[in-house]
Amino acid sequence: MEESDKLNRIIEARMKLKARFEEKMQQTPSVADDAPKGSGKPNRHGMPSIPIGQTATVKWPVLDLGYQPNIPLDRWRLTIDGAVENPVRLTWKEFMALPQTKDTSDFHCVTTWSKLNMHWKGVSMLDLAALVHPKETATHIMCYGYDTYSTNISLEEALKPDVLLVHMFDGQPLPHEHGGPARMITPQLYAWKGSKWIKRIEFLTEDKPGFWEDRGYSNTAYPWRNDRYSD
Repeated sequence: MEESDKLNRIIEARMKLKARFEEKMQQTPSVADDAPKGSGKPNRHGMPSIPIGQTATVKWPVLDLGYQPNIPLDRWRLTIDGAVENPVRLTWKEFMALPQTKDTSDFHCVTTWSKLNMHWKGVSMLDLAALVHPKETATHIMCYGYDTYSTNISLEEALKPDVLLVHMFDGQPLPHEHGGPARMITPQLYAWKGSKWIKRIEFLTEDKPGFWEDRGYSNTAYPWRNDRYSD
């Protein structure tokens, strides 16, 4: 009964969050841009499947900061805190007990390659937010990895249904070199907005730059606008 009640609370909070941010989500460029730049068949949001400046690849290149942390599952923790009503620190078992989402989406790296139709399984950022109840003043999140990486995302982007903390790819555990045991994916933004080896999500009341944003990368990262670097 307790697990059922918890699930019902997450579902109720999820619907409230979706209603709160639905209009902003529908106005974001990766959904609403009437002149997107790119080529190929439209994706499920009506954008060209290959954003401007990108080339489709079959391989999945490995990019990191030169350090790939190895986190045993019994030591892995995910902290979700900041401007929330119910901060949590999840163990792997607790993370896996949350509602699980399967999705197929595309992966666009700022280094000009795109890998299409990737099959994922994980926990949606929307469900994680529903678990902690963001305060009305929350506008952004900052994601942190075990490798010291950080990156910022607006809530209207972070709470889209295809933003997941994934632990499976193509039916197998997420490879260590790609951020396993869990990483965030942001299919409607360049991939650097999804932290590998994720360990913390901080809800913010104002925006602030992460690792690459501090080093000249775009704060918003819209692939179909060639939005790679800050002005």
